[in-house]
Amino acid sequence: MKFLQYIYILLIVGITGAAPPTPLYAADLMDIYREALDRDAQYQSARSVYQAAQEKLTQGRAGLLPNITLSGTRQTQLINTSLGPEVTIQNRGVIVTATQPLIRVENIVIFAQSKTEVAQADSQFVIAAQDLILRVAQAYFDVLSAQVDVTVAEVQKTAILRQLEQAKRNFEVGIATIVDTNEAQARFDLTISQEIAARNALEISKRSLQGIIDRFPENLVGTNEFTAELSNMPYTDMEEWVTVAEEKNFTLKIQQAAYELAKKEVERTRSKHYPTVDLVAQYSDQTGVGGAITGRGIDLTSKSIGIQFNLPLFEGFATQSRVREALANLGRAQHDLENARRNNALQVRQQYLNVTNGIAQVNALKQALVSSQTQLESTVLGQEVGVRTEVDVLNAQQQLYSARRDLAKAYYNYLMSRLRLKAEAGELDEDTLQQINAML
Repeated sequence: MKFLQYIYILLIVGITGAAPPTPLYAADLMDIYREALDRDAQYQSARSVYQAAQEKLTQGRAGLLPNITLSGTRQTQLINTSLGPEVTIQNRGVIVTATQPLIRVENIVIFAQSKTEVAQADSQFVIAAQDLILRVAQAYFDVLSAQVDVTVAEVQKTAILRQLEQAKRNFEVGIATIVDTNEAQARFDLTISQEIAARNALEISKRSLQGIIDRFPENLVGTNEFTAELSNMPYTDMEEWVTVAEEKNFTLKIQQAAYELAKKEVERTRSKHYPTVDLVAQYSDQTGVGGAITGRGIDLTSKSIGIQFNLPLFEGFATQSRVREALANLGRAQHDLENARRNNALQVRQQYLNVTNGIAQVNALKQALVSSQTQLESTVLGQEVGVRTEVDVLNAQQQLYSARRDLAKAYYNYLMSRLRLKAEAGELDEDTLQQINAML
């Protein structure tokens, strides 16, 4: 039974501690996420887009506010006539014009559109934040999963090497056949190749995470016990999740905003048929006016204020064509909105099933791990009394390693499904990520 105890201790210590010595500090999921907030280029780009979109409101409001222009001229005229010597006249002029829109339906619609565009940008930025959480979590779990593969390969190689050495000793003393030795040797060679592949996959996973946080991740906190509560979800029914998603999903909000913008675009295009009324005030101060004709300029100062009325009559049917174009785009936006709603409902149902099935799979693999451990103990005992062979022990070991690896991967997949379900429901935030981190 000493060999069995050795295998069991090696498996537990290998899985929990991993291959390298544990540093004084290991980064958990929240630590990596906080780094990504400052270092992820994709998220920072989304932040800049969000900040730029906030200016749409100021630009849209500008069409309702006064427009003031200042123009000035300064020139020297040399006038030569047959009536006398050449005359030099200095011309100077300053004109200030202020226009206050009174009735401009198009500008009112543009201002309403700017509000919708800002709301749409808000939703897009939230999606970018949720996407950051999902990308960080997926890359984090990929590293943990790859570490499990490496650890299992190392533990398996060490155990099979010990088994190979024991098989060789048994063959030398004549209590085992060469078949057992060859079987152990084949398993050992295969495990070496598996370890190489696992280490390569781990390196690739870490490089993927490096692309987000801009540093190479050395040591990450994982889970070893898998004892966290799995079913503590805010909604228990699938259709309840769908209902919540219809109200909160930010992709739907973006499509709804696109539909509202298309409706307002129809209004804006139609408004080009409408008259415009502006209040216009002007102040003019000029010197040297009329010198080119009379040979002697005069000074003029004028002030004016009045109402300016414009009514478009005919633009070659361009406005009617733009209205038809806007109506067609409105129809497209309506269909896109309906398509987004259906896709969201489908994704919510799929992620809900992934979560519920993930719970069942994790629980089943927990039991499979216990059964595999019991089977290994029985097989080793059977080998000691002569009713089981070396091959039987190797197979039992392989089953135990596979069960431990499958449990870890199923647990990480379950956690990712929870995050994706919350994202589809529009409720994924840092608090949700903190809950997942606590389950590690």
